[in-house]
Amino acid sequence: MSDSDISGSFLHSKNQNRLLLEICELQSSGDDGDEDRRLKRREKNRVAAKNSRKKQTQRADELHEAYECLEQKNRQLKKDVQFLSEEQRRLTEALKAHEPLCPIMHCVANLGSGTLGPRDVGVPSCLPR
Repeated sequence: MSDSDISGSFLHSKNQNRLLLEICELQSSGDDGDEDRRLKRREKNRVAAKNSRKKQTQRADELHEAYECLEQKNRQLKKDVQFLSEEQRRLTEALKAHEPLCPIMHCVANLGSGTLGPRDVGVPSCLPR
């Protein structure tokens, strides 16, 4: 049991003892039911406040879990973006290195400034045999 559990337990028992003392004093003093109703209302309010705090804590825990999940997803997406950017860079370099050696590019360049595009040219005939 931690110190906070012990102190919380102590405070809880202290509050219960105080409540019991108030009830005993009221019963012994012979006051009418107004004070009894007031004590019941206070106890009911304590229970409602406790439940409200419990729900609030539960909601905060759920939000924290959702936050952690989204943070993890964000980290993974950033890794994916980094990987894809690196892959794009490598492919761009490979394409630049390939362009001077590409027979298709040379064949199209040799046609001059005609209106024919690479698909209009008989590409297989441009390739070395």
